[in-house]
Amino acid sequence: MAGGPGRSEREGLTLAELFKRFPDDAKAEAWFVAGRWSDGPICPHCESDTIKIGPKHPTMPYRCRACKKYFSVKMGTVMEGSNLGYQTWAIAIYRMTTSLRGVSSMQLHRDLGISQKAAWHLAHRIRQAFGTPAEPMAGPVEVDETYIGGLEGNKHESKRQHRGHDGKVAVIGAKDRATGKVRAEVLGKAEAPRMREFVRRQAAPKASVYSDGHGAYTSLEGEFRHRAVQHAAGTYVIFDTHTNGIEGFWSQLKRGYHGTYTHWSAKHTHRYLDEFTGRYNARSADTVDQMAGIAKGMQGKRLRYRELVA
Repeated sequence: MAGGPGRSEREGLTLAELFKRFPDDAKAEAWFVAGRWSDGPICPHCESDTIKIGPKHPTMPYRCRACKKYFSVKMGTVMEGSNLGYQTWAIAIYRMTTSLRGVSSMQLHRDLGISQKAAWHLAHRIRQAFGTPAEPMAGPVEVDETYIGGLEGNKHESKRQHRGHDGKVAVIGAKDRATGKVRAEVLGKAEAPRMREFVRRQAAPKASVYSDGHGAYTSLEGEFRHRAVQHAAGTYVIFDTHTNGIEGFWSQLKRGYHGTYTHWSAKHTHRYLDEFTGRYNARSADTVDQMAGIAKGMQGKRLRYRELVA
């Protein structure tokens, strides 16, 4: 089977199989409905389950008998207000699920036959739906920070920063070796208090925490079983003390940044982190389950275009 990131035992989904599942908007809509309302539609306005199905409305096939309002499966999700068809949404979810390095809005524009502007908005709305586990990591936990931005050598001389990480966005991440799950957040600047606060939120108390030699982590030794490798001294592995796992995730993220997107705005970095961490964490699941997870994650979220460009 083909189609998507993950391990050999997972079930992929070929393009041929994708279009058999979603040959038109009706089939795609039925998939979204089944994933959201397994026991029948629920009114997103008042949560009543006394629903009339099939009223004469061009886009909203349900009418609540309690509050008398019309609705569709898009309402109350990131799809709300979208004029794009359900098949377009399903294919976009597939593309963003199965592209290890992400998929650009220009590629979605060509694949889906919609404008680049619509594709850009669509992709950001899907990023809203990628889920991240919230419970503390039992560990061992690897922690590392990195910087996202263009390569200085590729910039015009007048735009080069020439000073370390100036002009780049600092991000921090953690990987739980036991589960293989990762989390990542934008730091803006690599300030020690924010870095320590991130570790405290992600790692369970007394968990084993491995980091590089950054001074921000040294004061955590009383709270966690902390050990570090001194990258500055050329030391990267001391037995089980290393940060190779989270650094591997950074490599994947940066291949996407440089190879797929070439650039993304600093203010949207957190959205791309959500996408890359969500896809990474679901990599062992079957493609259809990955897609279902994103569809489920769409509920209760909204992202208007004006919010993106504000």
